[in-house]
Amino acid sequence: MRVGMNPQKQSKKIQLKHQHRLIIVVFIPSLDGYYENILEVFKLCLESAIATTNANCAITVVNNASCDEVNTYLQSKLKENVIDTVIHHKENIGKIDALIGAARASREPIITISDVDILFQQGWQKHVEDIFSNIKGVASVSPIPCRNFKNYETSSTLAKILSGKVKFNYKAIPENHDAHNKYLESFHWDLETDKNLKWAVIKSNGVKAIVGSGHQILSMRRELFFSTVPKEPSLTLVGNHSEYLYCDQPINYSGGMRLATYHNYAFHMGNTVEDWMKEVQKNNTLANNDLATDRFQLPKFKPKAPSLMWYKFKKRLTHRLFNLIHGNK
Repeated sequence: MRVGMNPQKQSKKIQLKHQHRLIIVVFIPSLDGYYENILEVFKLCLESAIATTNANCAITVVNNASCDEVNTYLQSKLKENVIDTVIHHKENIGKIDALIGAARASREPIITISDVDILFQQGWQKHVEDIFSNIKGVASVSPIPCRNFKNYETSSTLAKILSGKVKFNYKAIPENHDAHNKYLESFHWDLETDKNLKWAVIKSNGVKAIVGSGHQILSMRRELFFSTVPKEPSLTLVGNHSEYLYCDQPINYSGGMRLATYHNYAFHMGNTVEDWMKEVQKNNTLANNDLATDRFQLPKFKPKAPSLMWYKFKKRLTHRLFNLIHGNK
């Protein structure tokens, strides 16, 4: 028998404290073999995220059945009140399902999903949010620009360039050279020797961005997770085109733009920590007191999901027209 009334029923509507949420999924089943150094990589990832985010961004870590050492570390960070949420899974449910589940449970308008081996650099949050705030029709932004992804699931971006909704040009950005090569090296891809190779750049409202991105770290509009992202679970541990089906294609399919920051503000570390990575984090901590906490205004974004047949036809046509008009530099 109930006595009295639950006082929460008389409470006012919950006020959203943050506008941005960062979600990191960690799966470290043991500390040997391939995973021998991954805990140190993850610690650097999380510590760099903590050092470079302001009070307008909350951090969620999804523990996908990791070992006891990871559990202990996460509980210490939660107790220190430097991360907002820890989600524990007793069994590994797969990287994508863990990410998407946490994203759909989030209420913030910008949701950043990140691999466990990303090193954040001071400025990433501000520059990602500036692109969302100042350029209409943006579906995703990565703080890691890469010249090689101009044509990867970017037909919706190229369509906006062709229609004149954003300014476009090819531009050399020599200051991106070293960071870009670090990204290429982390995957054992061929390095670039020419600092003056041109990047695909758009500009709107005084803000510049690079066309395209990878998917190791993606900041996405929340609307995508309830529209173009598949509603059925992936049921995939890792890989097997799951990132493409649940991140890359849904961004393009939404009709929104897939962009990256004009300069590099994060790094892909791989499975070992190197000295230069520690130096980046040292600089992060020295600049931590300068973090701004201004809230931002976002343009309206309504994902559009055409028929798959029309989408594929338009995608092919857009790339052909773009390369005919702007070349394939």
